[in-house]
This record gives sequence, C-alpha cells and structure tokens, in this order.
Amino acid sequence: MNTPTKGIFRHIVFKDGDTWYAVALEFNIIESSDDPKLAFFNLLQAVDGYIQSAKKIKGSRFQSLNQTTDPEYEKLWSILHSPKPIKSPYVVNMYGFSKV
Repeated sequence: MNTPTKGIFRHIVFKDGDTWYAVALEFNIIESSDDPKLAFFNLLQAVDGYIQSAKKIKGSRFQSLNQTTDPEYEKLWSILHSPKPIKSPYVVNMYGFSKV
C-alpha cells in the first residue's frame, strides 16, 4: 500500500513508433518524449507532484496512490517478468521499481 511518505511503484520506459513513453503503473501516469531518459525524468517529476498533491488532500485512504493498472501496461509488465522468453510488442529501454 502506497502512502504519501512510503511505498513503491512500478515503471516501464518503452518506445512505440517514434515516441518514448514512461509509465508509472500504480499511479496511471504517462509521460512521453523523443528521448527515453527525458521521458523517465519527466515521469519522476510528475510522480513527485502527484504525491505532493496526495499529501495536501490528507485523505484517510490513498486510493489515488494505489490505482488499478491499465490492462495494456499490466500485460507489458507480465511479458517483461515472464520466466519464458516472450517477444514484447515494444522496444523497452528500462523497467523496474521506484520508491515513493
């Protein structure tokens, strides 16, 4: 369970066509750029702003920090973590976990 002060979210940076996308799965935030590093940097800034907003709301539950992941990105995450080699439909630059 993510809170404004602790937690972990999954991220994926991938290319679709000529555009790089960076996705924070648990927050349903997507950033895009012509450069994968810039897309990821923009994603981290967007996540920080999102968490700061959640702190200001001061809700007893943090549903906005623990959203249901878009099925398309959940499927891509599963492909990336499959024990069997499965060809991804995208060029993936990086993926992993980031701390809140």
